[in-house]
Order: sequence, then C-alpha cells, then structure tokens
Amino acid sequence: MKICRTRHGGRLAVLVGVLVALMSAQHKAQAATRACRIEGIPNELQCGVLKRPLDPARADGPQVEVHYLVVPAMARNKQPDPVLMLAGGPGQSAIGVAPLVMSRLARLNNRRDLVFIDQRGTGKSAPLQCADDSRLPMAESADESASLRRVEQCREQLQKLPYGDLRFYTTTIAMQDFDAVRAELGAERWNLIGGSYGTRAALEYQRQFPQHVRRTVIDGVAPPDLVLPESLSVDVQAALDAEFKACEGEPACAKRFPQLRQQWTQLLASLPRTVTLRNPLTNEPESFTLTRNQLLRTIRGPLYVPSMTSLVPAAIQAASKGQFEALAGLGGMMSSNKATRLALGMHFSVICAEDFPRMGKGAEALGSDMGRVEAESYDRICRNWPRGEVPAAFYQVPPAQTPVLLLSGGADPVTPPRHAERVAKLLGAKTQHIVVPQAGHGVMSLGCMGEVLYRFIDAKTDATALPQDAACAIKIPRPPAFQPIIRTEVQP
Repeated sequence: MKICRTRHGGRLAVLVGVLVALMSAQHKAQAATRACRIEGIPNELQCGVLKRPLDPARADGPQVEVHYLVVPAMARNKQPDPVLMLAGGPGQSAIGVAPLVMSRLARLNNRRDLVFIDQRGTGKSAPLQCADDSRLPMAESADESASLRRVEQCREQLQKLPYGDLRFYTTTIAMQDFDAVRAELGAERWNLIGGSYGTRAALEYQRQFPQHVRRTVIDGVAPPDLVLPESLSVDVQAALDAEFKACEGEPACAKRFPQLRQQWTQLLASLPRTVTLRNPLTNEPESFTLTRNQLLRTIRGPLYVPSMTSLVPAAIQAASKGQFEALAGLGGMMSSNKATRLALGMHFSVICAEDFPRMGKGAEALGSDMGRVEAESYDRICRNWPRGEVPAAFYQVPPAQTPVLLLSGGADPVTPPRHAERVAKLLGAKTQHIVVPQAGHGVMSLGCMGEVLYRFIDAKTDATALPQDAACAIKIPRPPAFQPIIRTEVQP
C-alpha cells in the first residue's frame, strides 16, 4: 500500500525525528554520568569515566580510565552542542582548573553544557604525577643534578604502573579519547576552547575530527610544529627586552630604574653565587648556590602576567644589591597554585615525543640571555624518556571547515602573536586573529573577553560568528612599573 504524505506531514515527521534524536542523546548522556560535586563549584555536576585502551592498536590490552566532568546548562531548553575546555601545560588537569575558569564561561553555561576532560596522564586519568618538590630544602631544590635524578626516579616509578608505558600519552591518542567521550555524551558536535598547550590539542582534535567541531577558540596559540624548548628562548627574551624598553619609555620608571639593563647584565655575570633566603614554608633562613640558569627560569614566571611584570624592575634592582627576596617571591607565585600544577610525567611524554625530535633543526636564533637553558634541560630528560610515535600529519594544520577565533597577548613570553599569525594563515578564511597588545599569556581571562567568546559561540550561523569586536580588551594599557615605597626617618 502506498502512503501519501502531505507537505505539513513531512515537516512534522522531520520535527518528531529531531526531537527523538535529542531525547535519545540526552538519555545517553545521563546514563553515562553520575551526580557529583567538586570543590570550588557550588552546584551539582555530572561526572563520568570512560575506559580506553592504553595502546589504541591493542583493544584487549591495558586500559586507562578517562575521567570527565559535565557542568550542566542552567536552562532547560539547552543547545545540543556543548563547550569543551582543553587544559594547558601540557600536564594540567582540566577538572582541576574548572573552578578557575567557570566565571568567564558562565554566560555560555546558561544554555550549553560545559565539559572538562582530564587528558590521559593528568588529574584522575591514569595520572603520571611526579613527587612534589615544593617542600624540599632550597639547596636541594636548586641543585640541577639532583633535580635530574628525581626526574629519572619518577620515570622509573611511573613505568612500573599498570598504565606506565609512556609512549602512549601523545596528543594524537589523547584526542581520540576526547572524541570517544563526545560520542559517549551523545553530542554530534561541540565547541572547543583551548588555552596554551590546549590550543595544540584543539588543533589536533580539529585535524582528526573536523566533522565534530562547530566553533573553536584558541588562546595563546602553540602550533603542533612549535619546538617549545627552543621557542621559549626567543619568546621569553623578547618579552624581557620589551619590559626593559617599556621602562626606558616610561618617565617614572626610567627615573627610578635608570640602569635597569646594566643591572640585569651585571646580575647574570655575578652568578653562580651563594645567597640566603627564608624558606617560604618554614620561614627559616637557608643558603644555597644560585646559578644563572635558575635566575633565568625565575624571571620567566612573572613575565606571564603584566601586573606581575610591573614588579620586575624593582625586583632586578633589589637583586643587583644582593636582595633576592622579591625575585624569589615572584618566581614562587607562579608555582604555588595546586590546581594548575603539572603532571610532569605526562608533560615529558608529550614534549619528548612531539618537540624533542625536532630540536636543533630550525634556523631561529636563540635569545641572547636565555640561550639554550630550556633546550639543555629537556635534552637531558628526553634522552632517556620513552617516546611515542607521532604521525607526520600531526605537524600539519589543514584549512578550517568551521570558524576559528585566535587570541594572542602582545606581551606573552611563551606563545606571542607570531605563532598565531602563522596558524591563522594555514587555517584560511574562516578565522579571526585578535591581538591584545598589553596582555600576557592568556587573553580569555580579561574581563570583557567572556562576552566576546559568548557572541562567537552563540552566533546562529558561521557567517555571523566572525568578525568579533574586542576593542574593550585591545585598549587595555600596560601596567606602570611598580614604585617601591621609600621609608624615611621621622625627625623628633
């Protein structure tokens, strides 16, 4: 029997089909997760665990548990495409940083689920965590040979774990885990937001699974072909030189710190030397040998955040007089947040597989002060670290099939605009690169950028998603150099 359908009947059938598909996806997502709570987020959440083969070629081999968190949309009539947040590092726990980023994603969360996946090797997902060195005596912590021995011991301990084959923690394999989570949640497509190393992860996910990406935001772009240990030398040097130049052009700073460059150069030349500082945990004075390499690593930290960079001139001037407390304090602030602590085993598994084999093959000149400090450190570690196979296609960035918003801070010491400019050209016409001249590492954290992200992702069509207006952030000025208070004696 032939059934005739009217035009309206056909539309109704399509609508019913869409509703059934949405209800089925929602039911699948609910079945895959359980109610949970985490510190720092007040409302009830959904947590899930997905078992994945450690080695994708051996489905019956050792398994890893990939943990993920879903922050449900606040509205009942939510959109079907969630927002996936990809953490940085490499080595950060996405679930660990979730409470820190919720405020900037709050408006997106009104009608979209937010998803945080602990990438394999981080958080609770087969963690490759080394011992916390922050409580060691300062002399032991400062000893580079001892630090290398601790990394070697960590590697040996990690390799004894059931999931300890360190070759299987590459970005390529991890993004296959992420797509399996997407399927488990029943999402046809989702929106990617990645910061720092999370941008490399987002680009790799987009390369492998373009059909499942609706929109992408990458903040502080680290391309797949970036050789991090060597690019750090160039980019940190540029950020430090920019701070010196800014001080020279700021009358108050130039007056207060007229010999800043010379003091820095003389300070480097004076090392190694014995210094005494109070241990921040015990408040007891401890003496240790401060080396040039340690000072260079210390100065890198505060350059990530402009408000902390403004303290650098005063800290350098104090150190030139033998007072290292300010520099040590600035360096310690960047490593004191437990939520952003890196899983070093995962960190080295990624860098040693993806960056290390390409070290020494570029023509880029290294920073005049920074030299090969980071390259030498990674070279010593990666020599013995098991390295996973990285497909040649990983280092390629194909044209984007959906809109991509790239964000860069002009004062970023690790992923400055030059990297995003190159990626934007490779991605093609469906991109916009926003540079905030006076921002550091991470532009999404700026107050008004949450609205920019919301407008980009919430746009109904690809044609209206770009361009976005970010004038509110672009006009933010550089913080002036900190001026220490000079104590004067009060005459009776």
